[in-house]
Amino acid sequence: MTAVMSTYGRYDLAFERGEGPYLFAMDGRRYLDFGTGIAVTSLGHCHPHLVKALQEQVATLWHCSNLYTIPGQVKLAERLAANSFGDAVFFCNSGLESMEAAIKLCRRYHFQKGDEKRWRTLTVEGAFHGRSLATIAAAKNAKHLEGFGKPVDGFDQVPFGDLDALRAAITDETACIAFEPVQGEAGIIPADLDYLRQLRKIADEFGILLLLDEVQCGMGRTGKLFAHEWAGITPDVMSLAKGLGGGFPIGAIVATAEAAKGLTPGTHGSTFGGNPLASAAANAVLDVMLEDGFMEGVDKKARKFWNDLKEVTGRYPKVYETVRGAGMMLGIKCVVPAGDVITKFHEAGLLPVPAGDNVVRFLPPLTAEESHFAEALEIVDATGKALEAGGG
Repeated sequence: MTAVMSTYGRYDLAFERGEGPYLFAMDGRRYLDFGTGIAVTSLGHCHPHLVKALQEQVATLWHCSNLYTIPGQVKLAERLAANSFGDAVFFCNSGLESMEAAIKLCRRYHFQKGDEKRWRTLTVEGAFHGRSLATIAAAKNAKHLEGFGKPVDGFDQVPFGDLDALRAAITDETACIAFEPVQGEAGIIPADLDYLRQLRKIADEFGILLLLDEVQCGMGRTGKLFAHEWAGITPDVMSLAKGLGGGFPIGAIVATAEAAKGLTPGTHGSTFGGNPLASAAANAVLDVMLEDGFMEGVDKKARKFWNDLKEVTGRYPKVYETVRGAGMMLGIKCVVPAGDVITKFHEAGLLPVPAGDNVVRFLPPLTAEESHFAEALEIVDATGKALEAGGG
């Protein structure tokens, strides 16, 4: 046992460096990283532009706190606002913190309007919004709640996809609907686009806010900068993290000017959030993602990979059941235990991420090329063949 707390079921793998879509283990073996630190290293490992930006910033100023104006943070906020529905941005350090801030914003919005009774958040089954006491209460996953006492109040839940149940659950205490356009931890479950559109309509009808959790599915993961763009809607508030910093910890909430009115000085804050180093990383990520044709390229590569993955997995119906997801956020629902599939993938040099519902998750870097997808498909094919034959 090491001094590190045992809060993770870790694989027996350790890495010393990364390059592009690859990780190199301590013994020198190369692995194709199609997990990207759970959708974090969005541009791959050690992207030259990101490295240069961080090297320049680390040699000048790391941190000064939000007591002062941070020019890089202002630039980042303006760019996120200019390329989204939003007008105002708050920075923090993680997806969990962004969801906490977003929930507080939604409550405070109604308080500021004089409607103090609206404070509850409505979520859907299968949600994952983080691991704080509030966000595990929001998701209502029994496994995550076990042992932590009475769940934090203020959260209601309805079945995923059931609009009638959602309407019926809205009361005069409901402040917002919190929703992931693509559920990640639940097993890569994308929402129907019309369902997203209906969520927007219902929020407007009842005078509540629509909060979209794009911590995992945002920042280009689905082939557009933000997943909700596919539905042609805009939320009132959106949480971001993971791919925003390309590997450097940073989270954010983006909100309309109206929704953001409630967060005034003293109502929320973050010591580290959006510091010069984090802002430099995120600005470098945006430099790449906002280049002409970048997102179109991601979408094109993702569509081909999806089709090829469906074709390959379809050869082995005793191993793989189906492929689902959006863009470069794909899941293979397995027939055999997903853990067995992941073990075989590791042996062959491919790193995916496990997810709920017996799913193996693929979250490749957005910069992956055709040769990298071909390499992954060869391993998926070989693993299916070996497991269907009952061999090792």
